[in-house]
Amino acid sequence: IMFVGAVDEEKAADLISALLVLSQQKGEGGKRPEDIKLYISTYGGGAHEMFGVYDVMNWCKQFCDIQTIGIGKVMSAGTLLLAAGTPGKRKVGENCQIMIHSVNGGSIGELHSLENEMEQMKNLQDMYIQCLSNETAMSKRQIQTLINKKVNVYLSATEAIEKGLADEVL
Repeated sequence: IMFVGAVDEEKAADLISALLVLSQQKGEGGKRPEDIKLYISTYGGGAHEMFGVYDVMNWCKQFCDIQTIGIGKVMSAGTLLLAAGTPGKRKVGENCQIMIHSVNGGSIGELHSLENEMEQMKNLQDMYIQCLSNETAMSKRQIQTLINKKVNVYLSATEAIEKGLADEVL
């Protein structure tokens, strides 16, 4: 599967559909299907769409392994999807740039509405940190420290491997 472009509603739905179909195909003799290879190149996108794909990836891994391969750029929401591949089967191109940052968004409205939106953004960030911690060699505290730099944190392929976002360079 090639996942290139924004993590938006349409592309996330297409990716989820492909993952569900491929994970349910039977291999030879009714055995576990072959690995799904998911190539990722994205600047990121929506958190809700990212979590939808992430949840489906985790569900599909009970039926088959998912190889994730980061190419070109794997940023923001794409970083979690790269890390969510089957451990030992997460690869990244030598020149791929990986980026992590805090949740961002914007809103206008009354003070109570803005406070509600801010609380939701905090919840999304906590979920993102927990999921990244589950998939990598980083603790929640280490991820929080990276995010607290208040800038986009860019990682090389080697740094991504050191932090447990991927397992090997292509």
